[in-house]
Amino acid sequence: MEFFFTSIARSITKLSSYAILLVLLFSCSIFTSTEAYDSLDPEGNITIKWDVMSWTPDGYVAVVTMFNFQQYRHIQAPGWSLGWTWAKKEVIWSMMGGQTTEQGDCSRYKGNTPHCCKKDPLVVDLLPGTPYNQQIANCCKGGVINSWVQDPANAASSFQVSVGGSGTTNKTVKLPKNFTLRAPGPGYTCGPAKIVKPTKFTTADQRRVTQALMTWNVTCTYSQFLAQKTPTCCVSLSSFYNDTIVSCPTCTCGCQNNLTHPGSCVDPNNPYLASVVQSPGKNSYQPLVQCTSHMCPIRVHWHVKLNYKDYWRVKITITNFNYRMNYTQWNLVVQHPNFDNLTQIFSFNYKSLTPYAAINDTAMLWGVKFYNDLLSQAGPLGNVQSELLFRKDKATFTFDKGWAFPRRIYFNGDNCVMPPPDAYPWLPNASSRPIVSLLYSILTILAASVIVLAYA
Repeated sequence: MEFFFTSIARSITKLSSYAILLVLLFSCSIFTSTEAYDSLDPEGNITIKWDVMSWTPDGYVAVVTMFNFQQYRHIQAPGWSLGWTWAKKEVIWSMMGGQTTEQGDCSRYKGNTPHCCKKDPLVVDLLPGTPYNQQIANCCKGGVINSWVQDPANAASSFQVSVGGSGTTNKTVKLPKNFTLRAPGPGYTCGPAKIVKPTKFTTADQRRVTQALMTWNVTCTYSQFLAQKTPTCCVSLSSFYNDTIVSCPTCTCGCQNNLTHPGSCVDPNNPYLASVVQSPGKNSYQPLVQCTSHMCPIRVHWHVKLNYKDYWRVKITITNFNYRMNYTQWNLVVQHPNFDNLTQIFSFNYKSLTPYAAINDTAMLWGVKFYNDLLSQAGPLGNVQSELLFRKDKATFTFDKGWAFPRRIYFNGDNCVMPPPDAYPWLPNASSRPIVSLLYSILTILAASVIVLAYA
């Protein structure tokens, strides 16, 4: 009898282990990774390069440049802010192309007063229109840095800094520590400064090469989870062969909660909408979204529009539900297996991204300059749209099992939440829908059994 009960207990334990494993695998498949690694842009980062250009009696003059090597993620208004901690008792005597947000306590200095005496300075870019005698190359754009693919000519930002109290040789200078980059909020994590080979510069006539006296680099990587705990965009779906419009999942980016948190969203029919939008809180750059079921600032709608003999057509619409943000230089990254047969795109720019080398299934889309590169805030003009024409590959093309819908969509570098697969618009004679629903039911039952066993 004892052996019988022991065998039953072992069987239940084994079943529980399998159930837990299935639940974990299911969870991993539906939740977005919180790591900084981006599989669609594995080499993407922001590299901060310090070039010591000359020595001074008590320090050095350096040019600091931030290079945005991310293919589709950019820094939008109100721009970047860069901070660090000095290794010794350094001060900033002067700056060009940038400024610190605080001067700090400089009372120990008589006569010439340093620009900043703080142990942990925070630097921001100067605004457009800054006098020329305060500018250097790649400065004064309000901290906005475009992405590498979209606008490589404006994918860098620089400022010049004159440092004192640091040492005056390569062996006496100590590298700054604890670098932080906000762009404009959190999201970036910076590694330690590392000394590299001095940067070389070529003169305009290409006849002479000079080099920095000393160079160190800092690499910063982005994590969407650190930037914002909730998603920032979602995807809805529809098709010509099904009347169902699959909306963004409910409460994707939060839930309407105006009772306990007034002002969490705005009813577009509210007669006091204008006064709410123009409230002092708009300078916080926190989203003020239109009241929807999903509560996301951005919604991307993918509509399978037409089917031809050798081609098929898709319409993409991006809608801005944020009353406090005009998205300048926006971009969209879409992953779909038919992008290797994209024939024509209307009113958007397009570039193929190949993170997996030989596989061409990822596209970057963005607006045409001076036409639709600005996605206006929520309202009648708060959307942009385009259509894509694909050529059919007879070996792979199908409308069955949701194949015509994208695998992933990013807006401005953030992964958008997709609807669950069993909610996709299916062909009228599709038989796969009950199978997928059955799989979800089985996983739900297994999860429930784990909870019961845990409390037994």
